[in-house]
Order: sequence, then structure tokens, then C-alpha cells
Amino acid sequence: MDLRFVPPQLRRLDLAGTEVLVACLAANERPPHGVSGLVDWRLAGRVSRLIESGFVTGAVGEVLLVPGKPKLPFDKILFFGIGPAVAFDERVFRAVVDQMLTTLEGLRSRTAVVELPGRHLDAIEPQRAADILLERAGGKAEHDVWTLVETAAAQRVITQHMIQERRRVRHG
Repeated sequence: MDLRFVPPQLRRLDLAGTEVLVACLAANERPPHGVSGLVDWRLAGRVSRLIESGFVTGAVGEVLLVPGKPKLPFDKILFFGIGPAVAFDERVFRAVVDQMLTTLEGLRSRTAVVELPGRHLDAIEPQRAADILLERAGGKAEHDVWTLVETAAAQRVITQHMIQERRRVRHG
């Protein structure tokens, strides 16, 4: 799996050019934040209305698929529930990442723009999140490129960490 990056800005997401956008919903976040909040704004509050109606709650295990076009360049937007922010931990991160991988495999989507679980809350360190993602994705050929939604600072941390890991493996 190749990792690329895009900052959490609507204009930059518009240029990402993949079929699928993946966002996370925390159970107690009203209105939604992170990529979900950006999408909600662009869709004129559609996500907030789905939350208000009880159709979606943000519970762990919940997945919501909505069309992105014509308001966003993505055909599909997937929202994954991550549960209450206060209960988010590495176990939840792993479960949601596994669910993301399986869902994208089922959609036969080899590329996606992805907000990793808990990253918009800063509930998991960027380098740890990248390590677990690559561990869970393994060598699966079903996933070519994930463009991670990360701030410039987190992008630098992840990139530097990956360089150090490659060196460690080569010289280890």
C-alpha cells in the first residue's frame, strides 16, 4: 500500500481525484468535525440531519454510504462510526481500520482518500496510526493507494517515521 497525503481542506479534497472518500463520525460529536464536518458543510447539513433523525449515530461498527456527486468530486462517501470520543483507543482504531479495509475491498476500490479513525480528534499519534494501518493492510494487493487526510505537521511526522522504519528494516 502506498500512502499519500492531502490536508483537511475542502479545496484540496476536491482535487484528490478518487472514487471514494472515507470519513469518521464520533458518537458524541454534534455537529460532526474533521472530514465529516467538511462534507456536512458542503452537503448543506445532510449528515447533521441524518444524525438528528437517528438514522446514523456514530457507533463503532456503523457504516453509512452517501453519494458525493454533484457537490463533491467523489462518487461515494463512506462514514465509519468510531463510538464516543472519550472511549476511543487503539482497539477501536484497529477495529475500524479493519472494517474500512474490508468495506473498500467489497467495493473493489483500490484507491481512496481516507481520514483515519480518531485522527481528527488527535486521539492516536500519526505515526502509530500509520504503523497500524500498514500492519492491518499487510501486503494485500486490493489496496494500491490511500491518500490520508492529515495536517502538514502530521504528514511530516508520518513521512519521517516511514523513512526511519525503512532504514531500520534494511539495516536490522
